[in-house]
Amino acid sequence: MGVDFSQFSLEGKTAVLIGGAGAIGLAAARGLATVGAHAVVCDVTQEKADVGAAQLKAHGLSAEGVAVDALSKESLIACRDFVSDAHGTIDILVNLVGGNLPEASTTDGRTFFDLPLDAFEKAVAITLFGGAILPTQVFLERMVDNPDGGTVVNTASMNAIRPLTRIPGYSSAKAAVANFTQWLAVHVAQEYTPKVRVNAVAPGFFVTDQNRYLLYDRETGGLTDRGQTVVDHTPMRRMGNPEDVAGAVCWLASSASGFVTGIVVPVDGGFSAFSGV
Repeated sequence: MGVDFSQFSLEGKTAVLIGGAGAIGLAAARGLATVGAHAVVCDVTQEKADVGAAQLKAHGLSAEGVAVDALSKESLIACRDFVSDAHGTIDILVNLVGGNLPEASTTDGRTFFDLPLDAFEKAVAITLFGGAILPTQVFLERMVDNPDGGTVVNTASMNAIRPLTRIPGYSSAKAAVANFTQWLAVHVAQEYTPKVRVNAVAPGFFVTDQNRYLLYDRETGGLTDRGQTVVDHTPMRRMGNPEDVAGAVCWLASSASGFVTGIVVPVDGGFSAFSGV
């Protein structure tokens, strides 16, 4: 018997991507829409969400943009209700919000002992509360009633598996996202329905606007010392591309992973498997 590739189809499904207008978010949205889902690209401004959705629609994919503040429960509820009213069930939630603050990072001039608590709190708020807890509180309240269930895909990080130097606030928050993903998978299955699955992807090193000049020299365009160290410790010998995450997200969102819940999938070119020797 051949492989049943229909398991990977998301035809007729509605996918909401919180923080979906970023590079990884748009790649995930494009992947989900390519296999049949309607992608609701949500971001902090309507303009940013619309620009992201327009990129998908330009390729003939089904998408729309919705403004949402991931740190506002009221904003998330308004987004949920709008999408529910327009499309019925929400089948897939992808949480992509997260970020670090310079003030929550150590540098040559800022030691760990100098880091202010409010910077830590902001990093955790953005990455854990906005990046996982609040959206799932709001959207899962409806998703647990779906006759066919649903899927949640959180975005953890390599920092959750192999903490990196300099960024304790972000690393701590991403580790919490990974742990929360496992907790929520068990809680939802035991207390509500096993038809709703919760998993996460853990991207390795991807070049974004936030980290570009930590990895690549602004003047020469070549790798910085930190960027070279990353590549040296990545067995596949390159940085990741946003499209590398899309396949894992599509798999976790589809019935092809129907017996998979509570896992964190590294998408890292082997970085987490390499000891350095």
